[in-house]
Amino acid sequence: MSSYERAASCEDGHPLAAYGWTATLEADFAPLAEGGLVPGRVARVDLGRCDVVVADAAGTGVRTVRAETGPVLDPDPVNCPCTGDWAAVDLAVPAGAAALNALLPRSTAIVRNSAGAGSNGQVLAANVDAVLIVSSLASKSDLGRIERYLALAWESGAQPILVLTKADVAHDPGLVHEIEAVAPGAAVVAVSAVSGEGMDVLRACLPASIALIGPSGAGKSTLANALAGTEVMAVGETRDRDEKGRHTTTTRELIPIPGGVLIDTPGLRGVGLYGGDGVEQAFSDIEELAADCRFHDCAHDTEPQCAVKAAVESGRLPARRLASYNKLLRENDWIASRTDARLAAERLRQWKVIIKNQPTKPRP
Repeated sequence: MSSYERAASCEDGHPLAAYGWTATLEADFAPLAEGGLVPGRVARVDLGRCDVVVADAAGTGVRTVRAETGPVLDPDPVNCPCTGDWAAVDLAVPAGAAALNALLPRSTAIVRNSAGAGSNGQVLAANVDAVLIVSSLASKSDLGRIERYLALAWESGAQPILVLTKADVAHDPGLVHEIEAVAPGAAVVAVSAVSGEGMDVLRACLPASIALIGPSGAGKSTLANALAGTEVMAVGETRDRDEKGRHTTTTRELIPIPGGVLIDTPGLRGVGLYGGDGVEQAFSDIEELAADCRFHDCAHDTEPQCAVKAAVESGRLPARRLASYNKLLRENDWIASRTDARLAAERLRQWKVIIKNQPTKPRP
């Protein structure tokens, strides 16, 4: 029996309730159900196929089926199936295989800019209520990287929670306060999956569906095992000299835990933003200061009566944080320009196809 089937079935409702299935989803799915399709949640995607958790034949538990993703593939990677998606599954296709027939609209999606010079997005996880940003207390935290993760999480539409792992290892006690200062609006919880410190506090603030993101070596897999109460993810060792780890998680996978599910993701070397207002939410303290600037479009550089510059000069706002804010805003502007150019090119391509397919009139 796979880890998916070990999730508790729901006796008083739909078997997928433990995976986040709701009455609203049930109502939206009704027209698809009339066509003989069944709902399922994508647990893993690779090589054109995916594992999907669906209700079993008796309707009292769940089972996992292997399904083809071809029918729902899209030229835009953001619209392709991802771990966490809710899908309409056709179990009656030829040869006994299953196939995804449609994807339901996502309530949230963690989307980062793909590597390289393009502007395509990559969905890390879908339909989660909270994003757990995992950072280790065993080494000096990169505050700029944490701010970037926070912007990514806020943009997803889910609630960010900063989980500071390895609290049992000796660390600078002021580090937690430094991190709290760059995470306005987000819960910050220091935990140790080894000693259990802080785990009860973390569990108490977790919603039903969560995703873990963070760099390799931060302790995501160890944390996933602690939340699941069993060994569901392989755990690698970190290097003593710099606390960096190997990629023990190689794919995004949905894992049942008591009270819900989590999606573990591979360690992220780079976190490219994909636009949106996540930066403004991650830097809500600067946005609040900016409301008192003389000019509504103040760039917080050479303008007179700038409330943000005044806060930096007085020591209320670290200059590093303002520099990080400006850097992420410039990155978002660049992504927006690349996206606009890509969309314009696609519209031009489609127009050329339309023109080419028009019947030609015979010359007189």
